[in-house]
Amino acid sequence: MALTLFDTDEYRPPVWKSYLYQLQQEAPHPRRITCTCEVENRPKYYGREFHGMISREAADQLLSVAEGSYLIRESQRQPGTYTLALRFGSQTRNFRLYYDGKHFVGEKRFESIHDLVTDGLITLYIETKAAEYIAKMTINPIYEHIGYTTLNREPAYKKHMPVLKETHDERDPTGQDGVSEKRVHTFRGPHWCEYCANFMWGLIAQGVKCADCGLNVHKQCSKMVPNDCKPDLKHVKKVYSCDLTTLVKAHTTKRPMVVDMCVREIESRGLNSEGLYRVSGFSDLIEDVKMAFDRDGEKADISVNMYEDINIITGALKLYFRDLPIPLITYDAYPKFIESAKIMDPDEQLETLHEALKLLPPAHCETLRYLMAHLKRVTLHEKENLMNAENLGIVFGPTLMRSPELDAMAALNDIRYQRLVVELLIKNEDILF
Repeated sequence: MALTLFDTDEYRPPVWKSYLYQLQQEAPHPRRITCTCEVENRPKYYGREFHGMISREAADQLLSVAEGSYLIRESQRQPGTYTLALRFGSQTRNFRLYYDGKHFVGEKRFESIHDLVTDGLITLYIETKAAEYIAKMTINPIYEHIGYTTLNREPAYKKHMPVLKETHDERDPTGQDGVSEKRVHTFRGPHWCEYCANFMWGLIAQGVKCADCGLNVHKQCSKMVPNDCKPDLKHVKKVYSCDLTTLVKAHTTKRPMVVDMCVREIESRGLNSEGLYRVSGFSDLIEDVKMAFDRDGEKADISVNMYEDINIITGALKLYFRDLPIPLITYDAYPKFIESAKIMDPDEQLETLHEALKLLPPAHCETLRYLMAHLKRVTLHEKENLMNAENLGIVFGPTLMRSPELDAMAALNDIRYQRLVVELLIKNEDILF
């Protein structure tokens, strides 16, 4: 099925709204008020911010130094219970504080008191400054213009019903049928809601994420999203840079057509080409192939008549994986894959790798299986193309995997493990999939 362009419904990229992001930047920063004397019976999971059994009035006085100041005190009325006292809006707010391995005052759980206070100050500041704005966020959604709208529209009488719910029902292995599962999710780095286009504020659990199509939305916006998140093909205007699951659901296929078509073309005429995947094709022609797929979908002509150099086709396939907004080996599954590469025992290594594969969304796992089977066939022609599993791992490691960490040094250290992961997947393709 080719991608269809609608003159009357021209695709326009969404404009992400920065107001809430600016407010988060303005929020007060945590300022710990430390206790200068030694406190008896201080719980081991609290630090010098614990002041023991002091009164509300004493805490209020200590916190009056600045917005964002905080301390922990033990309740005088209920010994053994603890209160987080926090200065916000020129007054002291008191919250019952709990610990079960993580710190919490509500639904969110935090590794440290500092993170809890940071998230709390952001939430208090934004909800105080922008209460009316937040209440109106869902009025002008961008949802129907970014490729997630259902093909089978719901009846009008259902449109305003809260239809999104968490479910544990079995789903079709291709991920294309049944009720989609939305899970509370912690997003790394700034993220914007794909329903209302507003910033998703906070440190953790900023919103929910669809396990099928990857849709990211505020918790309150999720109530407006249909259960069946199958995207509307007329809004999926491109192949490259489109979420992988969104693309296959829109076209009702197991894998992205660009992967199938490139692999078939490469195997039909390129398996003996020296340096296959390692040698680069002419970048302008690779861009031509990308534009052809975006314009014509599965009708794109990538035959030898159009592109004699097979390295242009391999380059286009690698570019497709590099351009994915969520890598083929997803951010959520990434740590488990890297963990497997660090294990020395071969049996344990394969077991961990198998567990890592279970973390991938169905469309990602199926595409990875298909690609690894192809790369295994490439290695069978190693005498001619000089590409073994190790060499292909060097090429495809950073292409299929991207570190979720923002720390450049940590990401750099992972490159050798990325290479090893792909090498292991190729060598053990028949066992793992």
